[in-house]
Amino acid sequence: MILSGKEIERHMGNEIIIKPFNKSQLNPNSYNLRLADELMIYDLHELDMKKKNSGHLIKIPEEGYLLEPNKLYLARTMEYTKTECFVPMLEGRSSVGRLGLFIHVTAGFGDVGFSGYWTLEMFCVQPIRIYSGVEICQIYFHTVLGTADKYDSGKYQNNKGIQTSLLYKDFEA
Repeated sequence: MILSGKEIERHMGNEIIIKPFNKSQLNPNSYNLRLADELMIYDLHELDMKKKNSGHLIKIPEEGYLLEPNKLYLARTMEYTKTECFVPMLEGRSSVGRLGLFIHVTAGFGDVGFSGYWTLEMFCVQPIRIYSGVEICQIYFHTVLGTADKYDSGKYQNNKGIQTSLLYKDFEA
């Protein structure tokens, strides 16, 4: 079951934390998250799953930043989120999707207990100018049937900023 907006608000501060929280971003069954003011682009064109792939940060200026097609941009939400007993899910807003901007390639799913900022894997089909502070995506929450282990020691837990892929750590054993 997906929580309604009223249920999200009711659980706010306890089982759900969104900082900062602004009631105007609350929807009937989700909450809009905003785009922070930085992007990250990988330094190399060819990426390797077994290696740490470095990237560099780009500040989104006030006049916006033009995204190029067929290029992956990593970004993050302005809001920090945490859940204690719900599964957080992330989707792009329909208004953003209708401009041909994908806000996640595959990682729109969180685990019970996730705590941090959401790294967005942004990709566009045609050039599009983006702006920091725009409500770019929405988070919604599923209930869990049965007892769930909390995600508390994963690679992406308690992040502070944009994170490149940490898949290479799966090869270190």
